[in-house]
Amino acid sequence: MTHYRSAMASSTVEDYLKQILLLSAAGDELVSMGDLATALDVVPGTATTMVKALAAEGLVTHRPRYGVNLTAEGRRVALGVIRRHRLIETFLVNVLKMDWTEVHAEAELLEHAISDTVLDRLDALLGHPAADPHGDPIPTRHGKVDAQVYATLATCLLEKPLRIVRIVDQSPQFLEFAEQSGLRPGELLRVTDRNLAAGLVTVRKGPARAVTLGLAAAGHILVAPER
Repeated sequence: MTHYRSAMASSTVEDYLKQILLLSAAGDELVSMGDLATALDVVPGTATTMVKALAAEGLVTHRPRYGVNLTAEGRRVALGVIRRHRLIETFLVNVLKMDWTEVHAEAELLEHAISDTVLDRLDALLGHPAADPHGDPIPTRHGKVDAQVYATLATCLLEKPLRIVRIVDQSPQFLEFAEQSGLRPGELLRVTDRNLAAGLVTVRKGPARAVTLGLAAAGHILVAPER
């Protein structure tokens, strides 16, 4: 098989493979062309043309009218891109002290330029982190990634000590809200009330004031029991 870098523009290939993996949960589910086009901000026809090219390279399996998923090689490449992206975000926040609400766009640019050699050095420098500043798991250099399923603030038990492990919505607006509300990964809290009729969730961090957020927002914050 011809390596994808020699046959196609690598950054475009990597963007498509990464989005397919992110949209397909574990990478096995079919992703619709409409969802893929929306995620990449292109028209469906453009996405279909690119997916056909990726299929010819053996990176995806395309089922017309049903969708696309990754081959083993496509998944390997996609995990590598995600590993680079999340390690870069961690470096920008932990070492360069950039705001966690701003690093996604920077990592999007740098993830296509950094070599595997530099990435391994970066990983070692950071102490081989398991997750990035948003709580997203960082794949290992061998493609292993934490697949643990977590509850959210919208689904967890009430009045139980919890630790925030991940922020799923990483738009700057949502991250700014999380920052202002003290809802960053690692923070400890309890959900004290969940009003389904009103669509509201109330959380409390120690003796501090309560924070109220909508069910949709609560569903973007993953938590684990604190033992």
